[in-house]
Amino acid sequence: MAVIVDTSDFYIGMKIRWQDGIWEIMDFHLHKMGRGGARVPTKLKNLETGAIIENGFRSGDKFERIVYDEKPAQYSYMEGDSYVFMDLASYDQLPISREVLGSVVDYLAENLEVQIQFFEGKIMGIEIPKSVELEVIDTPPGFKGDTVSSSGKPAKLETGLTITVPLFINVGDTIIVDTRSGQYIERAKK
Repeated sequence: MAVIVDTSDFYIGMKIRWQDGIWEIMDFHLHKMGRGGARVPTKLKNLETGAIIENGFRSGDKFERIVYDEKPAQYSYMEGDSYVFMDLASYDQLPISREVLGSVVDYLAENLEVQIQFFEGKIMGIEIPKSVELEVIDTPPGFKGDTVSSSGKPAKLETGLTITVPLFINVGDTIIVDTRSGQYIERAKK
């Protein structure tokens, strides 16, 4: 059963069918005109090609909302340019390319549990937790009294991602990172 939505239902991250493709809404704004209908300038990403476009819709335009089927899986390892996940129900190995995964690869640590998203039998991407624990593999030492120069220092994490962390974080520490913003939350409890 198709779920029909209009521009008043838009939210960032919503997936819709438009122009024979599946698009994710990346940004939108409602502009009311003096006379006539409102316009909704929208930034969209084609989930099949990766193309990003901007388009203005009329207020009230209708679309089919895409709802993904999801399967729980666990990240296992990287093989070539693919990331291999294990389906937690069937134990099948599911390779997913870096292009499909996008920026979530910065948060993929071994054994991380995710939801693989399917639409009409095709893998469309994954949903990761809102925060993940990652180990710091490289960061300069913090010096006592060095709080005037900055509020943090760069730290390279096990996935290759570099973020700003407080001065007391050292190599080997495990930290919790917000996957939506890419920011340090706190040091993980041991």
